[in-house]
Amino acid sequence: MKDKDLARIFENAFPNTLDTTVRWHVDGKTGKSKKSKGNNLEEEGHWDGPQSFIVTGDINAEWLRDSTNQLAQYQPLAKKDKKLENLILGAINTQVEFVIESPYCNAFQPPSPSQVAPESNGQDDAVHPAYEPTRVFECKYEIDSLANFLALGNQFYKSTGSKEFLHSRWYLAIDTLLEVLEEQEKPTFDTETGHFVPNEYRFKRRTNAGTETLSLGGVGNPLNGGTGLIRSAFRPSDDATILGYFIPGNAMMSVELKRTATLLKAAGKSKLAEKLQTRGESIEKGIWDHGVVAHKRYGEVFAFEVDGFGSAIIMDDANLPSLLALPLMGFVEKDNKVYQNTRKMVLEQAGNPYYLEGRAFAGIGGPHIGLQQAWPMSRLVQAMTSDDDEEISDALRDVRSTSRLGLVHESIHVNRVTEYTRSWFAWANSVFAQTILDIAARKPHLLFGKGADPYKIE
Repeated sequence: MKDKDLARIFENAFPNTLDTTVRWHVDGKTGKSKKSKGNNLEEEGHWDGPQSFIVTGDINAEWLRDSTNQLAQYQPLAKKDKKLENLILGAINTQVEFVIESPYCNAFQPPSPSQVAPESNGQDDAVHPAYEPTRVFECKYEIDSLANFLALGNQFYKSTGSKEFLHSRWYLAIDTLLEVLEEQEKPTFDTETGHFVPNEYRFKRRTNAGTETLSLGGVGNPLNGGTGLIRSAFRPSDDATILGYFIPGNAMMSVELKRTATLLKAAGKSKLAEKLQTRGESIEKGIWDHGVVAHKRYGEVFAFEVDGFGSAIIMDDANLPSLLALPLMGFVEKDNKVYQNTRKMVLEQAGNPYYLEGRAFAGIGGPHIGLQQAWPMSRLVQAMTSDDDEEISDALRDVRSTSRLGLVHESIHVNRVTEYTRSWFAWANSVFAQTILDIAARKPHLLFGKGADPYKIE
């Protein structure tokens, strides 16, 4: 790479997940994992085979979303590197157990066989369905957490061709996921009687931050029925949704359901494949029918959140999945007109209240950190969704200039780059590594100089 600072950040960021966040791994070949006493989930196959517990970084817990993204840059290498293949297979198996036990939860404690002690998150939460706090770190229901569980397996299958994870426990996790989608499709009021119907998932936290809990006593704002969309109580930032039909999360779920259906067809599970395909198509239709709105300035755009009654939230957040990242997740092509309108909207302050600009940095942020903290991750997604050399180079330069410790931070103060959140955040470093690999394949001259050949991991 021509830019030696950029090269050093890549050298640090690419292995960051392996270097710092693999808290526990067993290969499944040296004997079964020990099961702790008192575990009431001793079903056949529970904790069998490879297992991998991938923490988010400075918190000793695994987020389904984060861990899938943290491993993404290694997926193309898994076919040729058996240790990586075993590690990722273990990550799938561990996520399987998390989804089976607590499908509404987003973050998990160390598995009991690891013998790693759990930690309290220090919060006072009342959640339904109830969960076991020694096994769950936090239980915010986010549709993208379940979509990322599917994505981890889909990426593994695409890279390796292996179906080794398609065992009885994985199929049970799929059934559990489908039950959640069915429950969270239901409207707030019965479509025939008009009576209030309590949601299966409710969340109340004792807090002074409105983004940390659900309104209306833990239920959230009302949602209409018949949309095909799936409710999400929280966003990938772990902030509460305002309107529960979170469009980026629904888009990701739609894509991953259909990809899993393709996998299931190849495995001879045509009936289950059809079920996932139908659900994925229903969600996709719901997005185009209810998630696209007319904006006076930008034309037809994707809303961030909708309620099915006609209300919409117009914004974007740096966390993935996002509206900006829709092409990366495979929902639309980059040249799609509605996406192009949306991209223009979310990348300027006139269209996105969380596009933050200052003297030192600019990018998309979100309510999770505040109104002066933009996330470098948003600039990386901007680079990966652009074909413009200047835009890509500007994004890389700005992220490089804010990564003074040699790694990528969670967020940066837009006026003072020395003021940041999280020196150790593996998700952001993985997205940086993925961005460099993407540009090396699509725009190699920007990294290696004029006339450089594309660099691809195959």
